[in-house]
Amino acid sequence: MTGAARVIRSFQSVDSTNERALALAAAGAPDGSVIVAAEQTAGRGRRGRAWHSPEGGLYLSYVVRDVDAIEKPALLTLAAGVAAVRAIGETTGLRADLKWPNDVVTADPPRKIAGILAEASGAGSRIEFAVVGVGVNVSTVSFPPEVATRASSLAVELGREIDRDALQAALIAALDREVARLRARGHEALIRDWSEASPSARGRRVSWVSQDGVLTGLTAGIDDRGALLVTTPHGPERLVAGEVIWA
Repeated sequence: MTGAARVIRSFQSVDSTNERALALAAAGAPDGSVIVAAEQTAGRGRRGRAWHSPEGGLYLSYVVRDVDAIEKPALLTLAAGVAAVRAIGETTGLRADLKWPNDVVTADPPRKIAGILAEASGAGSRIEFAVVGVGVNVSTVSFPPEVATRASSLAVELGREIDRDALQAALIAALDREVARLRARGHEALIRDWSEASPSARGRRVSWVSQDGVLTGLTAGIDDRGALLVTTPHGPERLVAGEVIWA
């Protein structure tokens, strides 16, 4: 975190913490400022999807200013993933894994307990600021039918109540550390830490839709800009975005 003291605004319920944080940043809020809520009524995930955000979660959006000074801003999502895994481990003892590009999952079986969404604002090629949103299922006990078999929460996994305030403090501190590491060009260490927390990034079968139809291959790690590398019968592929189906 750089510059003036951060602003932290807490709500019981908001439409979207990312939306509020983008507005806060546009109004000049300092680097590291935070919007946090226990519920979102219009939370969103990747590719414009709705993000189920019931009461009892930790929905936190973190402002990153001077993004142009970060050599590889595409790594912000991965940095937030490392921060989330570390904060969860520090405060609950639960081991969580990362699944490319933006999911935090339980180790076995893999059920989603948190998601990440980074959004930027700027003019032309210049990025004025970014907002990194981290949504954690803290005490959720029921999920929509379409995700019920793939989602869980910290309370469900551990069978006890979670100290949400401690998790919030740990997550903000971890985001501070990971963003500072990106600013200091600690890319190699970040990618190493992310990879160690993501066993599925190597040797897992995935498929995706490309211009040539549906392709299938085995994950082979990530590159220095956070793209997923996949080995296919036709040669290596580099996935930057799009929908990946995990076998």
